[in-house]
Amino acid sequence: MTLTVDAPAAVKTKVDVRVVRRRLGPGHRIRFAFWVGPLALLAVWAAGSKAGLISPAVLTAPWDVVKAFQTQWTDHDLLGDILASLRRSALGLAFGVLGGTVFALVSGLSRLGESLIDGPIQIKRSVPTLALIPLFIAWFGIGEEMKIVTIALISMIPIYVNTHNGLRSIDGKYAELAETIGISRGEFIRHVVLPGALPGFLLGMRFAVTSALLGLVVVEQYNATSGVGHMMTLAEEYGQTDVLVVGLVIYGVFGFLADTAVRLTERKVLAWRQTLEG
Repeated sequence: MTLTVDAPAAVKTKVDVRVVRRRLGPGHRIRFAFWVGPLALLAVWAAGSKAGLISPAVLTAPWDVVKAFQTQWTDHDLLGDILASLRRSALGLAFGVLGGTVFALVSGLSRLGESLIDGPIQIKRSVPTLALIPLFIAWFGIGEEMKIVTIALISMIPIYVNTHNGLRSIDGKYAELAETIGISRGEFIRHVVLPGALPGFLLGMRFAVTSALLGLVVVEQYNATSGVGHMMTLAEEYGQTDVLVVGLVIYGVFGFLADTAVRLTERKVLAWRQTLEG
């Protein structure tokens, strides 16, 4: 017996599903949507400063921030400070992502691994990483090691939690199907488990980037001789509000660009998913 499918009807059904999803969903994607919010915020900031609604003592005007940026770039080593901060955050984030991913895989794919790893990780979640800085100073000193370890630990937790949750949230029917067709455990992990956990990992990356930036802001206040935080500490001592805002803007740009990169990667890698994002 041969089963035939009405191709035009199947195509029509697929088109109808897409139309319904767009009608009930958030709508068509706006081009350059990532930049709409920040540009609108900048416009409000500039308009408020120009109209005198925002006092320079409270928040420096955007054009004065640009002048301060130019002064720091030409008369001080702003580029060196930016590169130093990027190096700290990149190293800490890399170690955190690696550690969180390995722990999540061991804990998510093995009950023994979960019994050994998940408990300590959950205990660590209840203890703010920034509260451990005095202990890290006693262990590693007040140099670069302490700063990188702090950033790594603070960014490891969201990677572990979201990746582990992604691993354990995979539908059990896939395991039943894999056993039915007789594929090996390695093939099951490679072709089903890891792709299924990828959305959770990428979500964890977004939180990890923000956490790494938070850690960077704090650790650069401890005996740093370079970095954006060091620049802001000196500006605070001399009452340079415009330089403080320059540092805040740089931190904000760091976080926004990193989050944008992760979101674009997520959109490309997970293009196969039929979601409201599509």
